[in-house]
Amino acid sequence: MGRSTFEGPVLAGDNRFGPLRNVGSIELVQGADLNFANVSGSGTVGYPGASGQFVQSNNIPNVPGTVYSPSATVYPPVVVTPTADAATLTYRGVVFYLPYGSNINDILVDVGTTIGVTSGALTGAVVNLGNQFNGTQYGVATLTVTSNLVVVGRTAVTLTGANISAMQNTTGDITNPPANGQGSGPYSSLVSQVVATLALTGTGTPAPNSGTLYVTVRYTQLDGSIGSTTAYPYGNFD
Repeated sequence: MGRSTFEGPVLAGDNRFGPLRNVGSIELVQGADLNFANVSGSGTVGYPGASGQFVQSNNIPNVPGTVYSPSATVYPPVVVTPTADAATLTYRGVVFYLPYGSNINDILVDVGTTIGVTSGALTGAVVNLGNQFNGTQYGVATLTVTSNLVVVGRTAVTLTGANISAMQNTTGDITNPPANGQGSGPYSSLVSQVVATLALTGTGTPAPNSGTLYVTVRYTQLDGSIGSTTAYPYGNFD
């Protein structure tokens, strides 16, 4: 089984030219699986992060991820440390790095096995989806809590009009250094950031110690070179 990695939008279809061009953009997927019973640490399957430490998507096994303060101009980007576990509130999460200007089609939030906590009573659980730690730019998934456990199932992400608008074209959140010395200036490209923040509230310190959480981001890398609603550059450009 082979794997190909390359840069640039992916288009597919069987009619590249002319007024009935039917080429379309391919949907891309990034995901992360968190197993809160995993105490083996970074570099193991399902590593769920820890107090003040999120994980990065698309790594098997899971490794720590870096969350940045969104900025299209600040270089180097400013690292943000997720809030450490405290009385009545804890955070766990995943950071996704997407091509700048992507269209987020959907975000799936799934609890595979019931999530429990180490101490106290669990009273609430949400997954906040945004371009920063605990942000909600891309919506909120309110998980069901019953009998001190987060219930198994897929939770629909609640979207406002502002959320939907933001998902159409992701922002430049990370200034990316030139790769292999290429590019010019302090950075050569921008990267979009999507952060899924699991916030658990309750009595005591409601840190998760069992259960599984799966977060999947489905998106399309947009091609800004194929024209506009009034000018379509027919020809061999892709």
